[in-house]
Amino acid sequence: MTTTRPADPVLVGPVRLPPGPPLRPRNVVRFLTDRPRMLAELADRYGPTFTMTVPTFGTSVVITEPAMFNELFHIPADVAGGVEPSLDVMFGEGSIFGKQTAEHQRHRKLLTPPFHGRSLRAFESIVEEETLKEIAKWPVRQEFPVHPSTMSITLNIILRAMFGAEGAEFEELRDLAPRWIRFGAFLFAVRPLQKDWPLSPWRRHLAMRRQFDDIIERLIARAYADPDFENRPDVLSLLLRSTYDDGSPVTHRHIGDQLTTLLAAGHETTATSLAWAFERLSRHPHPLERLVAEIDDGEAAYLQATIHEVMRSRATIDGTTRRVLVARMPLGEWVIPYGMNIYTATSVAHHDPRNFPRPDEFIPDRFLGRMPDTYAWTPFGGGLRRCIGAAFANMEMTVILRTILSTYRLLPTDAPDERVAFRGLPFAPGAGGRIRVEPRIS
Repeated sequence: MTTTRPADPVLVGPVRLPPGPPLRPRNVVRFLTDRPRMLAELADRYGPTFTMTVPTFGTSVVITEPAMFNELFHIPADVAGGVEPSLDVMFGEGSIFGKQTAEHQRHRKLLTPPFHGRSLRAFESIVEEETLKEIAKWPVRQEFPVHPSTMSITLNIILRAMFGAEGAEFEELRDLAPRWIRFGAFLFAVRPLQKDWPLSPWRRHLAMRRQFDDIIERLIARAYADPDFENRPDVLSLLLRSTYDDGSPVTHRHIGDQLTTLLAAGHETTATSLAWAFERLSRHPHPLERLVAEIDDGEAAYLQATIHEVMRSRATIDGTTRRVLVARMPLGEWVIPYGMNIYTATSVAHHDPRNFPRPDEFIPDRFLGRMPDTYAWTPFGGGLRRCIGAAFANMEMTVILRTILSTYRLLPTDAPDERVAFRGLPFAPGAGGRIRVEPRIS
């Protein structure tokens, strides 16, 4: 079902919200720490669409069905817009996250080329190099958490592929970026701290941003000094060569804003999905055996199906949010007022047996030879604000899994499934994705 711009509020009728739970401190805590299970329980109790008060964002309508996702993602952005503009606290005014409607599309157009086709394939060698470098340090036949390693791999990949960083700037960003992103996420969550007063956390954030901008300026100077500047594939160089539709160049500050956005949105989420992949495969020896055999044969269909199933069964980002920007907006049988949020509960849809039979089982075959349904499978969101780096993340996971499973044998385990733990941004394996490996014998 495709929804066009809502009718005049007089014709839409009065506000009509779905039922939901009263505001309780326990629900606030569970939304932050146990969200997937909590939302599933509320959907069972109140129905597939319900109203609840969400920390930071206020009262929200939570939707859990693909048909409702479809309807929401087709509503114009000036009617139901993204909630991300406040993220300029962290990313800056030049970030794509801080843009709506035409401005969002203008910035998205700049960032699209490096994430598709030949540009995307040019990054594969970087992904393989950084993977081999990291896994050379892995202990053999000793249990260890894989999540720190996947975090290191994906950080290095972004710094090289997106920032074009190497040498001193690479090392400085490796130290600064994770600390700053984590600190910025904390500031975003606690709005009273976003004030500039003596000894405030905000001043620390501003100091980190100045340090980051200094590194970016040095990287820009290095890029311009490269005799092969016009052919450099990194995103920083691409932005330096780009202009907006009116011919104006992208400012250095806005380049920094966009790179910060790509780092924050694409580093930890992909690393966490990879940690879940190893956690899932080590507990499911038959899919693991089949996957390794396919990789050895140079095939990729089952590998792609496995990635889709990992992201279905263990979504790292539980959902996306839209905010009503008109007086009253219809959504399904409900009428939602101005300023209220709509939250898409991805994990609930991913575990609904009407969408995915036997949802609690790990079954890559459900995606073999076919792409996931656009609205039942939404780990990257949907609509005009779907994650711009989805193809890049998929490429990373493909190359990293293929490289590791060609180098090591992942040893099966009968340990219980690791719990889903909230890590500030993603939902990660509670024990870090503990695995054991041994070298493969040629």
